[in-house]
Amino acid sequence: MPLTEAQLIERFNAKQPPTGPLFGMKVLGVDQEKGIVRMSFQPDERLTNPRGTIQGGIVSAMLDDCAAYAGIVSLGEPGFIASLELKTSFLNPAYPGLLLAEGRCLKMGRSSCFLEAELRDETGKLLATMTSTAVPIRSTEKPRLVETSST
Repeated sequence: MPLTEAQLIERFNAKQPPTGPLFGMKVLGVDQEKGIVRMSFQPDERLTNPRGTIQGGIVSAMLDDCAAYAGIVSLGEPGFIASLELKTSFLNPAYPGLLLAEGRCLKMGRSSCFLEAELRDETGKLLATMTSTAVPIRSTEKPRLVETSST
């Protein structure tokens, strides 16, 4: 029996990829029908460049995580999402603190899927967007996740 949206949120927050705790990641919402995942991140000064803004590769990684979760939700069966390519557009600087992301699965196919994600600050200002082409990997292999203390 498929997991409910509440069960998915609980599972996603209980065990995360190793970068999740570093990024202060939390899944806030899931819409299985639309293939959408909403997340928050709380990056700190460890993830900044010398200018004091969140390093661009970290912004891309946060968006990649959010989009991949949307792909996993859309996959509808156990598996992974492996990025083939991604493009991040940096529209405004991201600073340490609360950041909000929304990932969407635009199309899920047998051998590829198309994903996108947006990152905003807590005022709603758009900071970055990302588009991605990925491979859905249907697998019952256990993912390498870490236990988190946040819910």
